[in-house]
Amino acid sequence: MGRGKIEIKRIENSTNRQVTFSKRRSGLLKKAYELSVLCDAEVALVIFSSRGKLYEYGNKSVNRTIERYKKTGSKERGCEEIIDLNTKHWEMEVKKLRQQIDILTNQKRSLEGENISSLSIKDLKQLEIILERGLLNVRSKKDDLLLQEIEAIQKREHVLLAENQYLHAQ
Repeated sequence: MGRGKIEIKRIENSTNRQVTFSKRRSGLLKKAYELSVLCDAEVALVIFSSRGKLYEYGNKSVNRTIERYKKTGSKERGCEEIIDLNTKHWEMEVKKLRQQIDILTNQKRSLEGENISSLSIKDLKQLEIILERGLLNVRSKKDDLLLQEIEAIQKREHVLLAENQYLHAQ
C-alpha cells in the first residue's frame, strides 16, 4: 500500500521538522548519487539547513561543478534564447490578433453602413451580397419562429375549444 500525500507546508513542531529535514535530505542526497551513477552526470547539490548548517554532495567536486556552471554563459544554458524565442512568438501572435481585430472591426463597420465611402464598387457589391444573405437568414429565422408561435396558438385553441365543448356538455 502506498503512502498518503501530505500537505506541503512548514512543519511547526521543531523536532518533527528536524526529523523530516534529515530524512528528506538523505533521500535527496541518495537521488543525486543515483543520478550521477546511472546517467554519468556531473551532479552538485548544496543544502543549508534552517540552522545554517551546510550539506553538500558532488560526484566530482562541488566547487568544480559550480565553477563550471558559472563559466557556461546563460546563452549556453539556453535561458535567454528560450525567452527570446518565446517573446518573439507571443509578439507575432499579438500582431496577428491585432490585425484580425482590425479586419473584423472594419467588416463590422461596413456591415453597419459606416466607412463605406472608401469602398470600391467590387467591395460594395460583395457587401451587398453579404447583407442580402444575412437578411434572408434573419427573415427565415423570423418566419420559423412565427410558424412555431402560430402552431402553439392553434394547439392552445384546440385545447380551449375542447374544454369549452366539455363545459357546454355538462
